Formats: sequence, C-alpha cells, structure tokens
Amino acid sequence: MSVAIAEKPSYELSSWDLSELLPEPTEAILSERLADLEKKVQDFVAVRENLNPEMDPEMLLNIMGQYEDLVETIFKLGAYGSLWFSADTQSSAALTYRNRLQQVSTDVQNRTLFFDLWWKGLDDDEASALLPNSEHFPDQRHYLADLRRTKPYTLDEKSEQLINTKDANGIDAVMTLYSMITNRFEFTIEVEGEKQTLTRDALMGYAQSRQPELRAAAYRELYRVYSQDANILAQIYSNRVRDWYNEHVVLRHYSSPIAVRNVANDIPDAAVDALLEVARENVHIFQRYFALKAGWLGMEKLRRYDIYAPLAASDRKVDYQDAVAMVLDTFHRFHPEIARKARRVFDENHIDSEVRKGKRGGAFCATVLPSLTPWVLMNYTGRVRDVATLAHELGHAIHSMSAEKHSVLTQHPTLPLAETASVFSEILLTERLLAEEQDPLVRRELLAASVDDMYATVMRQAYFVHFERTAHAAIMANRSPDELHDLYMANLQEQFGDSLEIAPEFKYEWISIPHIYQTPFYCYAYSFGQLLVLSLYRRYQEEGDAFKPGYMKLLAYGGSARPEHILQEANINVTEKAFWQGGFDVIRDMIDELATLEV
Repeated sequence: MSVAIAEKPSYELSSWDLSELLPEPTEAILSERLADLEKKVQDFVAVRENLNPEMDPEMLLNIMGQYEDLVETIFKLGAYGSLWFSADTQSSAALTYRNRLQQVSTDVQNRTLFFDLWWKGLDDDEASALLPNSEHFPDQRHYLADLRRTKPYTLDEKSEQLINTKDANGIDAVMTLYSMITNRFEFTIEVEGEKQTLTRDALMGYAQSRQPELRAAAYRELYRVYSQDANILAQIYSNRVRDWYNEHVVLRHYSSPIAVRNVANDIPDAAVDALLEVARENVHIFQRYFALKAGWLGMEKLRRYDIYAPLAASDRKVDYQDAVAMVLDTFHRFHPEIARKARRVFDENHIDSEVRKGKRGGAFCATVLPSLTPWVLMNYTGRVRDVATLAHELGHAIHSMSAEKHSVLTQHPTLPLAETASVFSEILLTERLLAEEQDPLVRRELLAASVDDMYATVMRQAYFVHFERTAHAAIMANRSPDELHDLYMANLQEQFGDSLEIAPEFKYEWISIPHIYQTPFYCYAYSFGQLLVLSLYRRYQEEGDAFKPGYMKLLAYGGSARPEHILQEANINVTEKAFWQGGFDVIRDMIDELATLEV
C-alpha cells in the first residue's frame, strides 16, 4: 500500500489577490456596494434623534453595532483602493478609484460625526452611566472610554466637517502628489560596465554592496534624482507642517506638534521625551560601532555611504522560496500558532512580493478587518535584509490575527505597540541564524547586520523625530528650504560626530523620507518598538517557555486596552529613562561581543 506524502508548499514571487475586498472594480459592482453603504449611513443617521443621556444602555449597544457594521463596509471599500494604488501608483484607474473612495469616506465621516461629538459632549457621570458592561462588552466599553481622551481637542460639528472636507481636497491630495512624484522616480546606475534603470528599492540594494564604489554610486544617484525636485518636495513639506500646526495647535490647542501624535498613540509626552533624550545621550554607542566597522572593512574611516556595508566576502542572495520557508520554520520553533497565522498570508495570496515599476517602494502590512487575513506588501530582491523585512511584516500580520477576536474598532494596537510582534519576529530570525552558524566570520557578519538594523530602527528613527521637531519650528519661523537642508546636515553631524564622513548630498535625505510627510512624528514608534522588544527578548532568554503565554496575551490585546495597562502587565514603565537605557545597554553588549570575536 502506498502512502501519500504531502508536498512541500511552493512559494513564488507574486502580486496579491484583493478579491475578498471587491471582486472587480467595475462600476456596476462598486455602485451596488456604495448603495449598500449609503443605506447603512442613512440608518445610522436616523438614530441621532434617539441620543440622549437618559437613553437605555442597551440602545447604545445597538447603535454601536450599527456603527461597527458601517465602519467595516467603508474599510473594505477604502482598503481596496489603497492597496490597488500601492501595487500600481501609476495606474490612473487605481488613482481615480482611490480618490473617489476618499471623497465617499469624507462624506461618511461628516454625516456620522454627530455620534462621536455627542458622546464626547456628555459629562463624566452621564457617560459613566451609559458605558457598556466591561465583562460582556469589553471592546465597546474600551472604544467609548478611549474616545473621551480627545474631548479637549474636539471642535464643534460644523468645524469638524469643514476640516474633513478641507483635508480630502487639500493636504490629503498634496500627500498623494508627494507619493506620485516620488514613486515615478527612476534611478540609473552602472554595474560592471552596464547601465541599469532601477526602482528606489532595487537601487538601494547596492547600499549593501561589498563594493565601496557601488555603495557611493547608489546614494549619489538617489539624492541626485531627489535633488532635481528638492524645491517642490520641500514646498510640499512646508505645506504639510503649516497645515498640521494650524489645525492641531491653533484650532485644537494641542500643546505642541508632536503632542498630536502622542495623544493619538496614547503615550505620555514624558515617555516620548525620555526616549528621545536617552537616544541623544547614547549616540556614542553607534559612533563607536562605526569606528570598529571601519577597521573590519579595512578603511580608516567610514563614509555615510558605508554604514550598511556587509562584512562578508561575497554578496549573499536568498531565494524567495527559501526565505519564506526559513521564516515560517523560525516562527514554528517559537510557537506553532504563530507559524499557522503567518502561513495564512501565503495560503490566501495576501502578499505582493515582486518588484515592479510603479509599485510603491518599501514594505507594509495592511490590516483591514478582524475577519480578514492582513495583506503584506514588500519588494523582495533577495538580500538577507529582505528576509528580515519579510519576518517583520509577517510579524505585523501575526499581531493583527492574534487580536482578530476583537471589534474592528479595537483590533489595531496603538502605534508604538504595533511594532512589538514585527521586531520580535526579526530578532527570532536573527538569533536562529546566529545559532546555526559556526563560522566566526559569518557570525560576525550576521551580528553586525543586526546592529546595522538596530541603528536604522532605533537611532536613525529617533533622529528623524529630532529633525521633525526642529523643522516644524523652523518652517513656522519662515525658514527657507536651504536652511532646512542645513538643519538636516547639523542633525547628521550630531548623530555621527567624527565617526564617519558625510557627503554634502545627504542634505537631501530628509525629503526622501515618506513618513515625515505622510504621518508626522510617526518614526519614534520604531525606536519605541525596538527598545521595548529588546527588553522583552531579554526576558524570553531568561524565562524560556514560561515567557510565551504572557507574550501571546500581549499580542491578543490588540488595541482593546490602553498601552499603559498592557505595559504594566509586563512590568514596564516607559516614562523612566532607565527603561530606555536598558535597551541601549543590550545594543552595547552586542557591540562588545562583536569587538571580541576572533576571525
């Protein structure tokens, strides 16, 4: 009798399948879906006359159910447009669809805004009497309680509607232009006598080349292209900053531009200040590392071109299928449930992994609804770092799927905690590679690559935020684009000291960072997440399997509890500088180990 042997799954580079969101973007199908959405909006608007402080709490729960259903409908339609456009930023059809849904979303926001405003307008006693039971309806209770955090910054209904309308046709459109301008950029570089025309992601693959001239050529070409539109991109940024300040500081009375992000993240200003101050106090750690790395590369001093230079004697490539198999096996070794969740992304064809002209650069994970497996975008070029990126983005998907039992309103973790599973997944992969490698030369390369990533995730991101603080103040003081370039160079000088040489074209680096345009002050979430995970991983090393249930519980929270509560369960106080210093101490220990390796 023969026994059937299950074939090993085959994973190929591919685009993703969006049919769960919308079978096809035809006018007939879209009109039908929009008509359904309109019916739900009208039904929800009809409850307005029933809202009052004396209403039955059961009625409030029914209204919340209607609202969740409406939100799920608009999220699916909007996500289709966003993901379609990300897959092909040069598609006029995708852009038209996305713009149409943005207008629809703005209309829905304006018409349903009354509920949030009514709820925030209640006094504390009235709201407390209406809050759902925490045991039976924890998600709805947390969502409603959390809404009231932003009560001090909320305007009247007409003003909120005007801002929504203004944003859709104003700053949101300007941000779309930034994406369209920068995603159409093409870069030309000569490799072994042959000229290549590349996307940004493919070009920056050469930033990790073992050939110094290729590393320099990649960066020079990157900033040559960006410099050609430097004035336009700087003007776009100035408009973003002024819009941000005028709405949030002038109209809403946030204490500062960065406080807007801190409130949205539900992270105290003191915690973010402590993080950024400790980063500034620890620049010497990476400055020492760059000096050591220069010696390992046989250079007197690194150039800014060289900070991600590999230490190995060859350019290592990893086949995509091998990369997927390695990541999934690493997850399985930690916890089978983690691997099962990650595999869903591939089984359901929810990943766009291939490199294409016009496709958005970088990588992200998009969580749409608790009932849907997240979608992952990356541009896989075969670098070892791409394997780490794959683990990172799948970590985001795992985090979302771990919280899929929650409401659409509470599934998403707050931004700084959103990096927990992604960074932890990267570290698991790196530790697995280190454990299996006996060659001290390769171990040094792996450990150095990990420290490179620590720099990119912790210090580089913290200094982006230091620059944003400076740049926002400078723009409001009417400083010119040239002065912003100078401020950015001063930022780099403080960050690197005399540990490396910084070429003048790096003054254009800031205009090439999408996050500071699209999501101001977002970047400290990377530093926050990385240092938090270093602390958690150190605990995992000490506790072994006993650590895992608490970690899985942390992921399962999603956004259904305040970060302060989630972190207190992990015995973490993020307002204490000592906590953040502990993360830098782990990085210092890694560099110490590198310095003592005999190769």
